[in-house]
Amino acid sequence: MKYMVVIEKGETGYGAHVPDLPGVIAAGETREEVLKLVKEAIEFHIEGLHEAGDPVPPPSSSGELLK
Repeated sequence: MKYMVVIEKGETGYGAHVPDLPGVIAAGETREEVLKLVKEAIEFHIEGLHEAGDPVPPPSSSGELLK
């Protein structure tokens, strides 16, 4: 499954969150670092859901870049 990740640039680095997986967030100094960390957070979260016997929410968010 592929989940949409929202990346935001701040004053000192980057933050990311996954709208379809509440609570899955990451922060890093670079865009590359935050993408690596949020990918790990997604995998960890899904593993936890499986272990708990909870359903994994399907991806439903999408995004567009507009000018």
